[in-house]
Amino acid sequence: MSRLDRLLRPKSIAVIGGGFFTPNVIKQSLKMGFAGDIWPVHHEKDEVAGVRAFRSIADLPGAPDATFIGVNRNLTIDMLKALRQRGAGGAICFAAGFRETAHYDPDGSRLQDALIEAAGDMPVIGPNCYGLINYADGALLWPDQHGGRRLKEGETGAAIITQSSNIACNLTMQTRGLPLAFLMTAGNQAQTGISEMALGLIEDSRVSSLGLHIEGFDSVAGFERLAARARELNKPIVAMKVGRSEQARAGTVSHTASLAGSDAASDAFLKRLGIARVDTIPSFLETLKLFHAVGPLASNTLSSMSCSGGEASVMADAAVGRPVFFPALADEHRARVEETLGPLVAVANPLDYNTYIWAKEEALTATFTAMVSGGFGLNMLVLDFPRTDRCSDADWWFTVNAFGKALKTNGAKGAIVASMGENLPEGHAEELLRRGIVPILGIAEAMDAATAAAFVGEAWRWPVPHSYWISETRARLDEIRDRLGHAKDTVGAGRTVLTESVAKSQLHGIGLSIPVGREVATVTDAVKAAQQIGFPVALKALGVAHKSEVGAVKLNLKDEVSVRAAGEQLRGLGSGLYVERMVEGAVAELIVGVTHDPLFGPVMTVGAGGVLVELLKDSVTLLMPPTRTEIETALESLKMFPLLDGFRGRPKADLDAAIEAIANIADFALTRGNVLAELDINPLIVCAEGKGAWVADALLVTREIAGES
Repeated sequence: MSRLDRLLRPKSIAVIGGGFFTPNVIKQSLKMGFAGDIWPVHHEKDEVAGVRAFRSIADLPGAPDATFIGVNRNLTIDMLKALRQRGAGGAICFAAGFRETAHYDPDGSRLQDALIEAAGDMPVIGPNCYGLINYADGALLWPDQHGGRRLKEGETGAAIITQSSNIACNLTMQTRGLPLAFLMTAGNQAQTGISEMALGLIEDSRVSSLGLHIEGFDSVAGFERLAARARELNKPIVAMKVGRSEQARAGTVSHTASLAGSDAASDAFLKRLGIARVDTIPSFLETLKLFHAVGPLASNTLSSMSCSGGEASVMADAAVGRPVFFPALADEHRARVEETLGPLVAVANPLDYNTYIWAKEEALTATFTAMVSGGFGLNMLVLDFPRTDRCSDADWWFTVNAFGKALKTNGAKGAIVASMGENLPEGHAEELLRRGIVPILGIAEAMDAATAAAFVGEAWRWPVPHSYWISETRARLDEIRDRLGHAKDTVGAGRTVLTESVAKSQLHGIGLSIPVGREVATVTDAVKAAQQIGFPVALKALGVAHKSEVGAVKLNLKDEVSVRAAGEQLRGLGSGLYVERMVEGAVAELIVGVTHDPLFGPVMTVGAGGVLVELLKDSVTLLMPPTRTEIETALESLKMFPLLDGFRGRPKADLDAAIEAIANIADFALTRGNVLAELDINPLIVCAEGKGAWVADALLVTREIAGES
C-alpha cells in the first residue's frame, strides 16, 4: 500500500480557502459526480460553492483523505500543521513563492523548508502546482476548468504527471481520443517527487500506461523502482524530458527540487530503465495512446497500406533514419497480396492498394489480411476522414471494418494514421479505440510512437537492469577497488591536470594497452629515446590538453632527422616532450571520455575519435557501470561502426579488445569516484582482429573533494 493511496483515491476532500480559484475545486468535483464528502474550510463563510463550510480543520467531521490548500504561502504552512495533527491523508499546495523564487526572494527557501517540516510524513504535492484530477473516481483537487471526462465503469486510461500546470491544463483539452485515468502536476516536488507519485498511480488497475513530462529527476533509485514495477505490471512509460537546449535547462530553475543532469546522461538513464523518450507534446500523446491501446511492440518492423502512391511514399520517407522500418516483402508474402489485387498494382511495403477495391469491404479485407499476415510489429493504414459537416464518410468505414477484420484474423496490432490531425475527429478516434485499433494523428507522430513502442518492447526483453543504481554502483566500486588494490586517490587543492605520461602510467596499471613511451626534457633526449623505442614514433608536447589544435603532436616520424626537426618545432609549447612508439595497423579511432554528472556521477561517452570528433559528433553516452552488452550495443549504434566491422572489404577491428578496453576504462573511473573530474582518451586506436586496442593519447584531470585526504 502506497502512502499516497488516500490522497490519490480519496473518499473525502477538504478545500481550504475562498479566493477565485478555490471554489472551482468544489464545482469541478460536483460536476464530475464525486461520490464522497466535500468539506470546504473558510474562517468566515457558511458555505463555499453551495456546500456547507467549516470554520477550521478542527471542526471537520473527520480527517480528510485529500485536501486542496488554496491560501497564501505563509498560511499554507499553518494549514499543513493542522492537517497533519488531524491525521489527514495528504494535501495539494497551490500557493507559489517557495524555493522557485529563491533567486530573488530570500524567504522562498526558508518557507519551503518550513513547509516540509510542517507536513512531516503526511504526503504533500507541490507547492506551486495545480494538483490532481482523478478521472476514475471523479475526484478533482483542481482549481480550474479542464476538458476531460470521467472514465466509464470498467474502462482504463492513461495517467500523466507533469511539472507544468499550464501544460497539464492543455493536456486535458486534447481531442485525440486518449482516455485519461489520472492527471497530476508535481510543482516544486518539495517533499513528494515524480517517481513516488508515479508509483502510486501505476498500481491502480484502471491505469493502462504512464506519461511523464520531466524537467528533472527527483530520485535515481525512485525511477529505477518505478521502471521495474511498470515492467512487472506490463504498463509502459513514455517520458518527455526537457533539457536538450541551454534555454530549456535554464527554464527548469522554477522547480529546483529536481536535478536535470546532462541531457546525454538523462537519455542514457531512461534507456537503461526501458522508458521511451519523445520530444514533442503531440508525439507524447500519440505514444501514450499507442501504449494504452496495444502496449509495447514485439519488433521494429512496420507495414503500411494506403490507396495512394503519394501517401505510400510519404510513409516510406518518414521511416528513414529511424530504428523502425518497412521490410521488403518475402516472395511468398508478396504472392499472397498479389492474389488479392489486380495485375496493375505494384505490391510493395508500404503498399499502395490503389482505388480498384475502394468501398468493397470483402476485397479490402482480403488484401489487408494478406498484407498483415507478415508478422509486423505494427500495421498501419493511412486514412484521412472527410469533414462530416460538408461531406459523407460512409465509404471510409468499409475500409475500417476490413482493417479490423484483418488484424483480428492475424492477431496483429494496428493503427489508423491520419496524415493531418484534423482529419481524424475525436468521436472517430474513440470508436477506433473501442475496436482495438490505435487512432494516430500525424505521420511523424506515428513514427515517433512506433519507435517508442518498439524500444520498450525490446528493452523489456533485456535482463532486468541493475536494481537500484546507486547501491549497485557502490558495490561494484568496492569490488573493483578490492580486485585492483587501489587506495583512495588524493590530489591537491582544486583541479589538477596530469601529464600524458602520468595518465598513461595509471591506465597501464589496470591492464590497458599503452604504446611504449618515454618522457624527456630535451630534443637530444627525444632522439635517443626514439632510437631505443624503435621507429616510427610520435613526438608530443607535454602539458597541452588538445594537442592537434595547436600542432603539439608530430606523427609517423621514421628517423632521427625527422625526430630532431619535430622536436625543434615542439620545444617550448609545453612542459616537456613525450616520445612514443607509433601504433601501426589501425582500423578505426574511438574517443572514450568520462565526466562527472551532478546527478548520475561519472558518465562515459564513446564515439568516433580522432581530430574530427567535434565535427562528426558521433557518440553515445553510457551510465556507470556499463555492461559488456551495453558497450557493444553503443559501438554498434555509431555511424562509424562499419569501419570496425570490415567496411568494403577492409580488415575487421579487434572488437573484443575495444570492448575490454572500454570496460577497463569504466572500472578505472569508478575507482576514483568523485575525485575524477575528467578523463579523455582520444584516440583509442583499434587495430585489426587479434592486434588489440591502444591508448594513443590521454587527458586525466583530478580534483580535491572537500573533507577528503
